[in-house]
Amino acid sequence: MTTMESLIGLVNRIQRACTVLGDYGGGENTFSSLWEALPSVAVVGGQSSGKSSVLESIVGRDFLPRGSGIVTRRPLVLQLHKTEQSSHEYAEFLHLPRRRFTDFAMVRKEIEDETERVTGKTKQISPVPIQLSIYSPNVVNLTLIDLPGLTKVAVEGQPESIVQDIETMVRSYVEKPNCIILAISPANQDIATSDAIKLAREVDPTGERTFGVLTKLDLMDKGTNALDVLEGRSYKLQHPWVGVVNRSQADINRSVDMIVARRKESEYFATSPDYGHLASKMGSVYLAKLLSQHLESVIRARIPSITSLINKSIDELESEMNLLGRPIALDAGAQLYTILELCRAFDRIFKEHLDGGRPGGDRIYGVFDHQLPAALRKLPFDRHLSLQNVRRVVSEADGYQPHLIAPEQGYRRLIEGSLNYFRGPAEASVDAVHFVLKELVRKSIGETQELKRFPTLQAEIAAAANEALERFRDESKKTVIRLVDMESSYLTVDFFRRLPQEAEKGGNPTSTTTDRYAEGHFRRIGSNVSSYVGMVSETLRNTIPKAVVYCQVREAKQSLLNYFYTQLAKKEGKQLSQMLDEDPALMERRLQCAKRLELYKAARDEIDSVSWAR
Repeated sequence: MTTMESLIGLVNRIQRACTVLGDYGGGENTFSSLWEALPSVAVVGGQSSGKSSVLESIVGRDFLPRGSGIVTRRPLVLQLHKTEQSSHEYAEFLHLPRRRFTDFAMVRKEIEDETERVTGKTKQISPVPIQLSIYSPNVVNLTLIDLPGLTKVAVEGQPESIVQDIETMVRSYVEKPNCIILAISPANQDIATSDAIKLAREVDPTGERTFGVLTKLDLMDKGTNALDVLEGRSYKLQHPWVGVVNRSQADINRSVDMIVARRKESEYFATSPDYGHLASKMGSVYLAKLLSQHLESVIRARIPSITSLINKSIDELESEMNLLGRPIALDAGAQLYTILELCRAFDRIFKEHLDGGRPGGDRIYGVFDHQLPAALRKLPFDRHLSLQNVRRVVSEADGYQPHLIAPEQGYRRLIEGSLNYFRGPAEASVDAVHFVLKELVRKSIGETQELKRFPTLQAEIAAAANEALERFRDESKKTVIRLVDMESSYLTVDFFRRLPQEAEKGGNPTSTTTDRYAEGHFRRIGSNVSSYVGMVSETLRNTIPKAVVYCQVREAKQSLLNYFYTQLAKKEGKQLSQMLDEDPALMERRLQCAKRLELYKAARDEIDSVSWAR
């Protein structure tokens, strides 16, 4: 195989592989950019301009649907692969992998059927391409894209937008700078009215990417010819015009062999008084060779940019493969090691959230600095220590014997009743921190890239972590309630010692005794209790956070998954493999990445070998 054939064949293989792997067809990524960087030939023409006949002449096979109106209703990406002279011809469709068509009448039927699968039995069009590869010793390596014929009027059964829809679809192909335009125009119509030339002039005003093909030369009125066009006087292009003579409808009806048709075409030009001097540069065989040679020169010029894109693709794919991870080993020891590594990765991210490397841990500080003080301030001490309630509690505590100096039992009951209110904020602080920790577990699992491929293990870690957090919360609640109960169970002695001294400061003790049921007396009791409760409140404001951090945050940092590790050690290989049951979507994604990576590395090696052979 020549260097040229190697280059074009390589591009064909890359384009086909890109399509197989889903890289073709738009999207801002390196893969679609690679497709667009690879040159191809788009066949453009109006309806009944002879597009299908030109393609069949190039292929040397009768395989395209025919009929009136819009026959080509989906783009057909046709890749020609030249094979050894002794090999058999066959065709393959992308949507029917591993099925070879040797009967080209069946190829035509499959194109019709596949078109109808997407568009239905209507005259609608679709931009979704059909991918067809033909392997034959009678073709040149080439990629051709057959596009729906341009039209000016919507026929019955078609929406009014069909004219614009077809033009938009065709433009999406021919506007690409690496697209070679094969503009088909019938010779029996004025070139000035050619839909293909009009569009080519708009997207390729210099004509550098356009090859003009003139069909139906044998159907021109007697006494006329197309020399002005073929010799570039009517409309000049950078590349020479090529005239072709397609099979007549009678030949098609009689299923005249394409080889015979090629011979008849060659004889027509050789014996034509008008075109005889151009015979060596006319016909479908010459057109195919001309396109192949031009394609080779374009590919050579694009090799640096293609190599750059392939290298970029390889880098991106290797990075993605690292994120997706390699396939899991089958032995239990390796699986256990993998699970432990994944747990450590999660635990590391969780600790980063708590310690400040990632956001979230600051919300725990917010519980202690804002929520707890606010809750303490809202406790109903004003109601509990109101004059009426103080009088009632003190009076009930005295019983039938009135207190003489200080109502000790009244004080104790008022203080104990007040301190009970601290249970609410204490428990609320525990619950608030528990909620933050649960949220950080959820976020940490989501941010552990290595875990994303194992939904079952994610669920197991989440369940184990939340179970541990529940245990930490229960212990924390017991601890903070103990703190409150300790304040209630033993009142500070100094507080009681100060009470007689304060009473003496008020004046004569006798007057204090006779004053024991006056309003000022009860107010003074309420004020004393309030002062003591304020002192306890400050103490609890400092000790509750310490208890919560010790019982919940510290334990979460040190032993969140300890129990889970213990359970893992008891599991057998089958149970471990079930935990490493990957998300099927990720498995498919890894498989596709591996295929792409293999494709691009092989393509890079082939391009390098072809480049060195120049």
